[in-house]
Amino acid sequence: MAKELKEMTKRADNYSQWYNDLVVKADLAEQSAVRGCMVIKPYGYAIWEKMQRILDDKFKATGHVNAYFPLLIPKSFLSREAEHVEGFAKECAVVTHYRLKNDPYGGGVVVDPAAKLEEELIIRPTSETIIWNTYKNWIQSYRDLPILCNQWANVFRWEMRTRLFLRTAEFLWQEGHTAHATREEAEAEARHMLEVYADFAQEYMAVPVIKGVKTESERFAGAIDTYTIEAMMQDGKALQAGTSHFLGQNFAKAFDVQFLNKNNELEYVWATSWGVSTRLMGALIMTHSDDNGLVLPPHLAPIQVVIIPIYKGTEQLAHIDAKVESIVNRLREMGISVKYDNADNRRPGFKFADYELKGVPVRLVLGARDLENGTIEVMRRDTLEKETLPLEGIEENVRKMLEDIQANLYKKALANRTARTITVDTYDEFKERIEEGGFILAHWDGTPETEARIKEETKATIRCLPFDGDLTPGVCMVTGKPSARRVLFARSY
Repeated sequence: MAKELKEMTKRADNYSQWYNDLVVKADLAEQSAVRGCMVIKPYGYAIWEKMQRILDDKFKATGHVNAYFPLLIPKSFLSREAEHVEGFAKECAVVTHYRLKNDPYGGGVVVDPAAKLEEELIIRPTSETIIWNTYKNWIQSYRDLPILCNQWANVFRWEMRTRLFLRTAEFLWQEGHTAHATREEAEAEARHMLEVYADFAQEYMAVPVIKGVKTESERFAGAIDTYTIEAMMQDGKALQAGTSHFLGQNFAKAFDVQFLNKNNELEYVWATSWGVSTRLMGALIMTHSDDNGLVLPPHLAPIQVVIIPIYKGTEQLAHIDAKVESIVNRLREMGISVKYDNADNRRPGFKFADYELKGVPVRLVLGARDLENGTIEVMRRDTLEKETLPLEGIEENVRKMLEDIQANLYKKALANRTARTITVDTYDEFKERIEEGGFILAHWDGTPETEARIKEETKATIRCLPFDGDLTPGVCMVTGKPSARRVLFARSY
């Protein structure tokens, strides 16, 4: 394990390689035999499961229900909404045949040319089209609305430059798709779900986020407005952590989804969609982790507490086992996940480094001498601080420490974002400061031409127009034309 840590790149040396090393060495994920796709390993999937469980409960608490829609989408469906197909056309994987056969020349299996599909099928890059084709059968009158559906699924988008969790061809996500009788109700839904995402990021992931609306060039293909939560990673780059889209009546018109309103008049349905993905795993890693490995907020850690015994001989171990059993039972009664690692196939030092690498928030070490003294050694992963505490009442102390770690991780991440968020007024200063990383608030004239120029010249994009941003008018840093407000710029993942 010491060798594993020694071989891990330091953040200061190469942040990107540090991230790649950590994902693999902490047993979160690895590359698969299919280029651009990943294998999420059990420990990584356990973190995703906790995210999924919490979010699913939040969705259901707001009246949403889960459903499932097909993986394959008829190609013609994507043609019905022009902006949507334009946005995803270059990323689509296409199924053209439905059968293989043995190569008569001994070359293994080959595509049977006689099995060509009448219409090609697209592996879903997102599900708006197949879902709105379905909703047409579900909606006749205002009494059928709203429909508040979510699905947990995988999607596929061809990616040439991939990175585990952050950008892969196939990834896991949830996608909510709702149908409403009025514009106001749909817009409120889209904004509300963004708040759900923001609360989850901040309360569970300990990741502070900025909420805002995307520019026209950055919004979801086919949406009228895209709302976003933007997080800052330790290296100063932005990560789009979740989006919620007000789709207007675009998809209802594309698939002819109409309803009889209360005045007995036909009207097109109003729509939203919203989603977060396994990209959140990347946000979690890059916001908190350090050169010793993963640092997990207790609210999402699969193992919140690990207990490791130090002993000589089976008699000492038996005494420690007896004491630890009561500690484990009490912690579990408090709803805390705990692992007692008394396996004799690894030395204590190896276990210390392994659980540190995997980001377990609290480590307890109990030896024979500790039992005699009525004490136990405690280490918290966020600060790597150790202290010796009384065995009596250790469970309550651990519970408080876990909450303190959760709060401290958020506080640290927020301090990093605050320190690296600046305001600039000139384009020369912007080009200089963007090289340092971080968020920049600056004036922009509102035109896509200026936005594209900034992106081309600096590799920075407008992350959003923050809801709580500076609304003071000014002049564009590039063109000198009037600007209604400052917007948020950053380089991003």
